[in-house]
Amino acid sequence: MADQLVRATAADGRIRAIGVLSTRLTEEARRRHQLSYVATAALGRAMAAGLLLASHLKKENARVNLRIQGDGPLGGLFVDAGTDGTVRGYVNNPQVELPPSSKGKLDVGRAIGANGFLYVVKDLGFGYPFSGTTELVSGEVGDDVLHYLVNSEQIPSALMLGVFVNAEGVDAAGGLLLQVMPGPDGQEDEELANALAERISKIEGFTPMVRAGKRIPQILQELLGDWDLHIFPETQLLRFYCQCSEDRVLRALKLMGEEELLDMIDKDGGAEATCHFCNTVYQIDVPQLEGIVGQLRTEQASQE
Repeated sequence: MADQLVRATAADGRIRAIGVLSTRLTEEARRRHQLSYVATAALGRAMAAGLLLASHLKKENARVNLRIQGDGPLGGLFVDAGTDGTVRGYVNNPQVELPPSSKGKLDVGRAIGANGFLYVVKDLGFGYPFSGTTELVSGEVGDDVLHYLVNSEQIPSALMLGVFVNAEGVDAAGGLLLQVMPGPDGQEDEELANALAERISKIEGFTPMVRAGKRIPQILQELLGDWDLHIFPETQLLRFYCQCSEDRVLRALKLMGEEELLDMIDKDGGAEATCHFCNTVYQIDVPQLEGIVGQLRTEQASQE
């Protein structure tokens, strides 16, 4: 099943629903970064959350950055997601593993840590990016992102995130965001929000439904089908994608200056750079470094 984002409304347009299936892209992140079980769950949840938040942005090529910095052994994580359906991310300590929680589940909360902050930056493609910060609630990612949504947007929201990973890899991943929109008078519909919360409380979880073979439209139908559910026919494909390239690495090396580059040539016989987001390793040889030095000398001579 392809990774995808599905949009819907319910309750005469008063409920906005967005669901993402992100199993394949989470598996790619696990493989690229050689993530442990708990690191896979943490990053997978955060990537799904990033895609859900990015789906609210209107401008083409707008992006959302999520940075979670807790006091747990994972050392924090970073996610970059866009309205184009692309996402990438990394965990500071990807191979940290912990025993299961008291509920027998991957202990993401302890791995991230409950003491710390969630930082959200929305680059709308013009002007200065919008940024917000909230304290972590539990380190479980879903609780923390929901806390941010309720406090920043002040819209009654429900968020479900999940990742199921086993010895073969990621078996299911994704999330569901439901929001009760203000009425024509700008007031919250508290009764509807409470009714929605009650329904969600009866759901076992997002990943059990996906593992049972249910697609997002079917999940939405079971949850909101009797509330005038309207599922938009257009689905957006999602993928793990990083914008890094050798050309970007060469431009970054150029910023280091001639002296540092000559030192690399003399002592290291080249340079190696690894992208934090996708773990791609770039090998830059001596002729390439010499070419950059030549560019710097030419530019300097033209300014004299």
